[in-house]
Amino acid sequence: MKFCNIFGLSTAAAIAISGSMAVADPATSEHFELGESRITLHLHDFLTDEELTVLRLVGQNEDALALFLPEGAGGFGALAVAPADGFIRDGMPAPSAVALSELPDMDGAKAAAVAECNTLRSGGRACEVVLEIAPR
Repeated sequence: MKFCNIFGLSTAAAIAISGSMAVADPATSEHFELGESRITLHLHDFLTDEELTVLRLVGQNEDALALFLPEGAGGFGALAVAPADGFIRDGMPAPSAVALSELPDMDGAKAAAVAECNTLRSGGRACEVVLEIAPR
């Protein structure tokens, strides 16, 4: 299991990188295929426009995806965010945002990310998965 801060990029740098278009289900999620990965972005109402832009970058840019799932790494990954804390605050990832990768299955990746996020959140609603990464 790999725990990482996937967004060492500044928000401005992340937004400046462009990529492919997403296939969208506007009600709940957006789906991307990039390299050997399938990425699902869950469109929660607590995510800001800035946060959505940065999260979309993972599904559209190999370099951004590599920050989450290093080249050659297999397995499944998930990013969990505490709704009250958000994902990005003052241009930096929120301390409670937890990204885990290299897990053997998606259910395990989501459960582990949510559990760790819940231990770090400042309060409010329980953490929710905002991003899933799976092999194609």
